[in-house]
Amino acid sequence: MSSPETEPQAPASAERESSPIARLAQLIGQAARFNGDLYGLGKGEKAALARLDPDGELRPHQIAALARALIHAGLEPESWPPETWRRWALIAHGMALAGHASGSLGNQLCTAGVSESRVTKLLTSRGDAFRQLLPRLLRLLASKEVAPNWHELGWLILSEGRDEEKAEAIRMRIAGRYFYALAKSNKQAA
Repeated sequence: MSSPETEPQAPASAERESSPIARLAQLIGQAARFNGDLYGLGKGEKAALARLDPDGELRPHQIAALARALIHAGLEPESWPPETWRRWALIAHGMALAGHASGSLGNQLCTAGVSESRVTKLLTSRGDAFRQLLPRLLRLLASKEVAPNWHELGWLILSEGRDEEKAEAIRMRIAGRYFYALAKSNKQAA
């Protein structure tokens, strides 16, 4: 199976559906049809993921829900360092909070009415600041009922601080699409 340490690039659109991020989004987004369903999470597991603090102490039921989701998404977390667990916990937490949708994350941020300053802060922050801003942004998106694109956001989380060239390319793509959508909406409003 795949490991986030060995995946060289964010997958092209044709490969996205089979990426671990796509499989995780599908698993978290689909309710379990019965106990032990491999294609969906139960309400308790989804709630555990939504309530976990990726940077804090994980409780046993949260670790169980996270491990189950990661394994069923085709990942092999048993040998991951703590930092990799935290990154994937942040992704799973965000998916449980805000859902997943296709489309451009920049457009989704604009649709949700996220302010220019908040987007700029998110895209210029690094390390702990980035990890602290992201859950707030996800709660805002959830409150506006706008699900983010986890193909972009998930790869940003996995790349940030590890592969800054790839992370910067993702940031620039998000920024470009956000500011384009913002300019277009401002022009239509005028």
